Amino acid sequence: MSALLRIRAGAGMVTIALLGAFVTTGCFDEPKLEDRWTRLDLVSSNVAAFQPLTLGARESLAVSVDVTYRSILTGFAVADLRMSTEFTPTTLSLTPDMARLPMAQRIDTLLAHSVSIGRATRAVTGWDHLIERVDFTFGANVPATLDTTGAGGGGLFLVCYLGSGERLRRLGMQDSLVVTPFGSEAYQVLPVGLTLGSQP
Repeated sequence: MSALLRIRAGAGMVTIALLGAFVTTGCFDEPKLEDRWTRLDLVSSNVAAFQPLTLGARESLAVSVDVTYRSILTGFAVADLRMSTEFTPTTLSLTPDMARLPMAQRIDTLLAHSVSIGRATRAVTGWDHLIERVDFTFGANVPATLDTTGAGGGGLFLVCYLGSGERLRRLGMQDSLVVTPFGSEAYQVLPVGLTLGSQP
């Protein structure tokens, strides 16, 4: 091989090596899911994951979340204390620091198999890159009995999510708001939540 061919071959190897390094550094990688989907992040709460609540008591809850929008989205932000007869703290674990997509999928399932025992709502409208702080305070009546260890299930869960709302106006009665949660994958929204315990 002539000296000129050896130089060209060497230059080609350097180019390939540099291209390989460029690709492996992740420059072509897609941003993480939590950087592409609208997400709710728990900023503060007066209850912690797996904290027991007193059965039969009236609880006052205070929650703050940051909503980071990735698209134009209008609806309601909700902080909701849910009771499930199907899930216990051991069968459905939610902590604010867990992987976001599995948490969103678990919350979707929970919302379909639980009832609200106290909540707060706020109308919101957001657009890409907007970060909005939402503060909630509300009361909830904890049931007097709740089997958190039995096979039948029983658990309390604090969740924050986005959804669409419809106000129901009733003659002579207080208006009510029906909120339908946004499905996490359909709307590309990542809710947040935590599992609570209970104590007699």
